[in-house]
Amino acid sequence: EDKVSQEILNLTAQSDLPLDVAVLMDTSNSVKPKLKFEKDAAVSFLQTMLTARKDRALFATFDSQIELHQDFSNRIDLLTKAIDKVKAQGETKMYDAIYQVCEEKMLAPSQAGKRRAMVVITDGEDTISERGLKEVIEIAQRSETIVYLISTKQAGFFGVQAGTVDRKEDKDLKKLAEETGGRAFFTAEVVELERSFSAIARELRSQYLIAYQPTNDKYDSKYRQIEVRLPAHKNLKVRTKTGYTATPPRTVTGAQNN
Repeated sequence: EDKVSQEILNLTAQSDLPLDVAVLMDTSNSVKPKLKFEKDAAVSFLQTMLTARKDRALFATFDSQIELHQDFSNRIDLLTKAIDKVKAQGETKMYDAIYQVCEEKMLAPSQAGKRRAMVVITDGEDTISERGLKEVIEIAQRSETIVYLISTKQAGFFGVQAGTVDRKEDKDLKKLAEETGGRAFFTAEVVELERSFSAIARELRSQYLIAYQPTNDKYDSKYRQIEVRLPAHKNLKVRTKTGYTATPPRTVTGAQNN
């Protein structure tokens, strides 16, 4: 932590812990041509993820408004019905939607002891949010929510196509995902959308929790950087959130990894 080695107190696999997943879908006007494919892929993903009654999901949309269509439930029929009925309209309030769901759903006392993840499906940049990228990253980290972004805008891997550099919007999506321990996917075809969901499902079933007591015990509301290394397994890639803000009353910090 902040380049100071920490004593690991506990390392546990989280595959069997209850999982709460928030699925947020962009329903602004620009997604109209892709909406059916996004709906089908989201339903397929939830059918894969909700394998046990202890796992739950919620479904919300964002355009000019943010709407919760189905609160946390393990019933695929209710989630499918909620997904089927949405229509595309308005602009894109993505950051506000992520912030609101983290604040109202992921920070709730009922979330204690659960793995929390969010999957955001969008085809473009935020247009009218009041919240910014930094605020969204902070609340996702504070609520221990891993954020996965699936951009359905026509683009190559990580937004690179035909030798062009990443768009700023693509870089922002990538930053949001990686700093919370997740990943950003940039899909150009329907089959790639399905592969992105499959990759997320695999990762959420293969996570670990590292717990430690920070040697810096001052809760000064400053940001602390986290780095996890596997010296004996340099061929493996560690994916974890990049840090946290040291605010009370937290005394033990965990870094979720794949």
